[in-house]
Amino acid sequence: MDIFSRLTFFSYVDYSSLGLLFWLWFVIGWRIEHPSAKHASVSVLMAGYRREWMRQMITRDPRIFDATILGNLRQGTAFFASASMISIGGVLALFGNTEQLIGIADDLTLNSEPNIVWELKLMVTLFFVTNAFLKFVWSNRLFGYCAVLMSAVPNDVDDPRTMPRAMQAAEINVTAARGFNRGLRSVYFGLASAAWLAGPIALIVASLITCLVLWRREFASQSRDVLLSGDAHDA
Repeated sequence: MDIFSRLTFFSYVDYSSLGLLFWLWFVIGWRIEHPSAKHASVSVLMAGYRREWMRQMITRDPRIFDATILGNLRQGTAFFASASMISIGGVLALFGNTEQLIGIADDLTLNSEPNIVWELKLMVTLFFVTNAFLKFVWSNRLFGYCAVLMSAVPNDVDDPRTMPRAMQAAEINVTAARGFNRGLRSVYFGLASAAWLAGPIALIVASLITCLVLWRREFASQSRDVLLSGDAHDA
């Protein structure tokens, strides 16, 4: 069976729901990283605090506190990378044992479809989980780079290399956090993609709910209000 014959197993609603999933994943990610100046996202606000962290580190003696925080951040990325790898193994295991999955899916959708349909649907979930794993691994490595740069910041405040190196560490820290957040979004949409097993309508609903949850946490959450109140006090 060629690829075109396999594609006929899916309806236009299936393709539309899949397109919506990827479109929402791209749009919400772009909006979070490129918000308007008047309505910044939590991620952008936290990037400002990360830069301020590196500026405050310059005069902190000793810098054990900063090293501890960075170590905790690396542990978080390592945990999610390990969890993503386990998820990848779980999805791959389903490819070799689709009989039970088909039985559950048939009960949910009340129809019978060939194995290739379920395998292709699982490949979408596998894509998101794999992308999440790669983002978490790269984020972990960037936090390691940040640790090296922080160690290279001179203790002398008057040293001309102090502020530039601290800002280098800040930008690497921000980039690492961006990768971590992208990995989390892939996890969210990977969970949403699993709804396709119950049909295209379920996938549409799950995609919209996932996008709404991400939007609320970034633009309408209590934590965002707290971060903004901190900026107001600073002003």
